[in-house]
Amino acid sequence: MTVLEPIAADIGAIDRKRYGQLLARFTPKVIETEAEHNAALAIVESLMEKGGDNLSREECTLLDLLSDLIGRFEEKIYEPMAEAAPLEILRELMEANGLKAADLAGTLGGRSRVSEILAGKRAISKEQARRLGERFRVSPAVFI
Repeated sequence: MTVLEPIAADIGAIDRKRYGQLLARFTPKVIETEAEHNAALAIVESLMEKGGDNLSREECTLLDLLSDLIGRFEEKIYEPMAEAAPLEILRELMEANGLKAADLAGTLGGRSRVSEILAGKRAISKEQARRLGERFRVSPAVFI
């Protein structure tokens, strides 16, 4: 028995030709970028819109595969962010977007307020977190 025989036996439950056509059409792979993540989510949404009872075995298999790939990407990318302190997240987002402290004055309530927050002298308020969330298109919860 080769290493691939158990896998081939499991795949036998689906129509290989139809599944191959689905794979060729959607070309799933390990997700490495936000663009690939969004593309995979779009495919999952289109499959889910059909409704679980209307999916073929092959579509269900593809849905499972994409769900695993999406979950793996999200754990790698978003889990570390959830564990980071709000100030670390703010600094990372500022750097990623090429922003300076002065660029957040309008969002956080003035230059002195930004300075106090970045120096760790003042916590980010709920309202500021909401505005930061809107600006960076992330959940405000990461700043609280």
